[in-house]
Amino acid sequence: MRLTLDAATTLPEDGTAGTLVGRVWIPDEGPLPVLLRGTDVVDASPISGTMSGLLAMQDARARLSALDGPVLGSIADIVANTALDGRDARKPWLLTPIDLQAVKACGVTFAASMLERVIESEARGDAAAADGIRRTLAEQIGGDLSKVKPGSDAAMRLKAALVARGLWSPYLEVGIGPDAEVFSKCPPMAAVGTGVEVGIHRVSEWNNPEPEIVLVVDPAGEIVGATLGNDVNLRDVEGRSALLLGKAKDNNASAAVGPFIRLFDATFGIEDVRAAEVALRVEGDDGFDLDGRSSMRLISRDPTELVGHTIGAHHQYPDGFVLYTGTMFAPTKDRGGAGKGFTHRVGDIVTIASPKLGRLVNRVQHADRVAPWTFGTGALMRSLARRGLV
Repeated sequence: MRLTLDAATTLPEDGTAGTLVGRVWIPDEGPLPVLLRGTDVVDASPISGTMSGLLAMQDARARLSALDGPVLGSIADIVANTALDGRDARKPWLLTPIDLQAVKACGVTFAASMLERVIESEARGDAAAADGIRRTLAEQIGGDLSKVKPGSDAAMRLKAALVARGLWSPYLEVGIGPDAEVFSKCPPMAAVGTGVEVGIHRVSEWNNPEPEIVLVVDPAGEIVGATLGNDVNLRDVEGRSALLLGKAKDNNASAAVGPFIRLFDATFGIEDVRAAEVALRVEGDDGFDLDGRSSMRLISRDPTELVGHTIGAHHQYPDGFVLYTGTMFAPTKDRGGAGKGFTHRVGDIVTIASPKLGRLVNRVQHADRVAPWTFGTGALMRSLARRGLV
């Protein structure tokens, strides 16, 4: 299935009314941070050569408002040239909007996905066994776990009851216990953006996308904006053992972030994040399609609480970080037979969308077949030095 992009569906519903920043690859030069202004993509490197450096500035929005950098091209042309199918390598294209920031992720932050993680663990990664376990858990646990505040006295009483019934798991511990799950999704510079392929490890036979809001946090721990993410996950690998989380989560192109960062300003803030609706669509070459939605209103821990679990006296991030906030969506629609549940197939087009953040679109490929990751931190530093940007 061909993957194509256009500005109308990539941008937020209010276009460039907000403060949108991103990164663009300039052929024969390298990456640049950019500002979207009107219909233009404006070079923001006169402020900073890196996105992490730009967002670390306390007056970043004021500097962007006053930016008088050169226009690199129209939003329409650069977005259209971003999709791998039909890309002209002689012209600019979008990259993921992050660079040197640490890429962190929270899991099990929604009750629905929490139960699916328990099911993975109980099934030991066997998708065929998951359906029966799902029914059994629904009968035994019952109730609405989304109403349980993590770490509360009520949560601890529920934990004691579940332990007594042999139903406790590491996923319930981070889902309703006092400590959030925070892990490293991929190294800095390893994330991919919109219009390219995301990778699933070839050994996996049960995997899925995870559509999420991604918080953008500066070195001081302040949330400065948000974007979209796909926390690609191998359910069978993680289900075999929680200690295989690294293999389940961190493979070539398994972290998609984009298309742009929307900075907090008069048009967009933390309340918009708390109220965000995230839509997912998967379209396969086999005619299969899947739709789902994830509402940040149903998250178990507030986004600011998740940030507090990530940064503080116990841990600093001098280049800032981005934080996947988790998803309530764990697809169970059968594909390939009754009771087999959902799994990706090579060629699937995955679209993650939210009205104020735009659309992140990727095509699924095996992780050993996607474009290899070769442009890391060292390459970025050499590129910036060559262009006089450091």
